[in-house]
Amino acid sequence: MAKEKMLRHSGLVRLVHWSIALSTFTLIITGMFQLPLAKRYFIDQLPGLSWTADYSSTVLIHYIAAAVLLSAVSVHIVYHVIRKEYNLIPKKGDLKESYQIIKSMFGLCEEPKSDKYLAEQRLAYAYMAFSFLLILVTGVVKVIKNFPAMHFSATFISWVTNIHNLATFMIIFGIFAHLVAFAIKANWPLLPSMFTGMVDLEYAKHRHSIWCMKSAVGKEKKHQPKYSIGR
Repeated sequence: MAKEKMLRHSGLVRLVHWSIALSTFTLIITGMFQLPLAKRYFIDQLPGLSWTADYSSTVLIHYIAAAVLLSAVSVHIVYHVIRKEYNLIPKKGDLKESYQIIKSMFGLCEEPKSDKYLAEQRLAYAYMAFSFLLILVTGVVKVIKNFPAMHFSATFISWVTNIHNLATFMIIFGIFAHLVAFAIKANWPLLPSMFTGMVDLEYAKHRHSIWCMKSAVGKEKKHQPKYSIGR
């Protein structure tokens, strides 16, 4: 029998997620090609990859991917602000709760009740948000410096470039940690939700009981009549 499902991510949320993921991957790859790694390691000699050693081509793709990333991040912020959904924002006690979750995976304690997102997911979100903020701000500055009327000191541009590169490695580390998290069996049921938007209801009740309770209360309020007829 098919398991009962619960909506975790809307279509727009999934679209934004994959737009950020794919544009970030493209930015990392094209950024590396500009070092230039493609010519150094003969990647440009592979069939169909001669463009990887062409700076003008990689820069154009890099800029397009950056525009997609900036647009997706903007939609993400506006969407959740309009809906007043702030359940990914870190809360007080998240570090302690994350430690308890890790201990529970080894059977050392009971896992604490969680909302829609685990404490460790909120902390990871804050880390990635800060990393993306760094890379977007420094990236915009690196683009502006190419305008004829703009003049920045060499020291300032050096700092911007170093921070941009640091943010890139921070994001790569964050992506690696994100993927490693799905190697943990307890997180497996969440993976399909990034494709279908749905998660098993029994899993949600077990691990995200606070979220399930809030959702149930929200549905009850939604179906309550708005007006009552007096006698």
